[in-house]
Amino acid sequence: MGILDIVPAGVLTGENVVKLFNYAKEHKFAIPVCKRLYWMVTAANFTQCCFRLGCCELIFPQWLDEITSNAVPQNVTSSSTANACLEAARDIKSPIILQVSQGGSAYFAGKGLANDKQQASIAGAKAAALHIRTIAPMYGVPVVLHSDHCAEKLLPWFDGMLEADEVYFKEHGEPLFSSHMLDLSEEPKEQNIATCVKYFKRMAPMGIWLEMEIGITGGEEDGVDNTGVDNARLYTQPEDIWDVHRALSAIGPNFSIAAAFGNVHGVYKPGNVKLQPGLLAKHQEYASQQLGGKVEKPLFLVFHGGSGSTKEEIRTAVVSGVVKMNVDTDTQWAYLIGIRDFVTKNSGYLQSQVGNPEGPDKPNKKYYDPRVWVREGEKTLYARVKEACEDLGNVGHL
Repeated sequence: MGILDIVPAGVLTGENVVKLFNYAKEHKFAIPVCKRLYWMVTAANFTQCCFRLGCCELIFPQWLDEITSNAVPQNVTSSSTANACLEAARDIKSPIILQVSQGGSAYFAGKGLANDKQQASIAGAKAAALHIRTIAPMYGVPVVLHSDHCAEKLLPWFDGMLEADEVYFKEHGEPLFSSHMLDLSEEPKEQNIATCVKYFKRMAPMGIWLEMEIGITGGEEDGVDNTGVDNARLYTQPEDIWDVHRALSAIGPNFSIAAAFGNVHGVYKPGNVKLQPGLLAKHQEYASQQLGGKVEKPLFLVFHGGSGSTKEEIRTAVVSGVVKMNVDTDTQWAYLIGIRDFVTKNSGYLQSQVGNPEGPDKPNKKYYDPRVWVREGEKTLYARVKEACEDLGNVGHL
């Protein structure tokens, strides 16, 4: 039985999201997420971009018999990146998670818009969601439509998306988004849980999945800088996870937990970040004990800050119940290299509208047309999304 036997193609909500994640956990796979694909590269700035971005491979094909598949969320900030991710998912017959960040949402709306009250981020998130909802069924794959980290200072963005969900729900009987993430890990645990409970009570009647984070992910993301945080706060304890589970499960089952086990956003060489994915298995064991041992792995877990992780660290996380793993810088780099290589190869045709190595009167439109060079970025992003899905076993499940 494949995924399309239990859920439809297109954007999933409510019980269909639960069915997908249960299927992923049962078959031991996670779905990767690519993040923050919101820049374009020109001949003038592509070299500078190359020095700012890094790349990390997450390859463990020898595990595919053990890790049957895992969810790969892709952060999208344009129709171009969304379409490339959907194209890859279609061709490898896998579900996909497409998510927007606060900054990526603002970019989707347009960098020329004011965002002092999160108005651009709200509008951009809605625009991205409507675009994905329109085209996803044509690709024939199940899609989880998600919003990424939302710190306390960004709650107006979260509120705006929830309002859009409520409006859409009244008209269509389901929310605009499949799920949203609250990241209040910088706040005291009690405040973090209480705020999640407040929002989950509003989300649950619409069947919206909640992802929350407890324990801090290091590094910097969307203006939240945890580079100098106390190292001890990078490791969540089982008792903290149980406190979250107990509070949220009293409202509904549709939630996942991003537990910190030394994770850091960004790219780092293996060994530079002290991940302890074995903690995730302890979280599952502790929660299972508290529930009387009826379910071996009762928690839906999420892996943030995975770039630079070793193969063994990733394998341990996945077999411990991680159903979603974020892929960020790798896909940024992938989108760039297609455009970079096109610009490098065709530099002589990109210096003016007319005149190139073939002659001073030769037109260059077929080279500088954005549909040409943007497509080259889509091709290399497409390949990297396929690779991420293959690495996590998320292939051939439809």
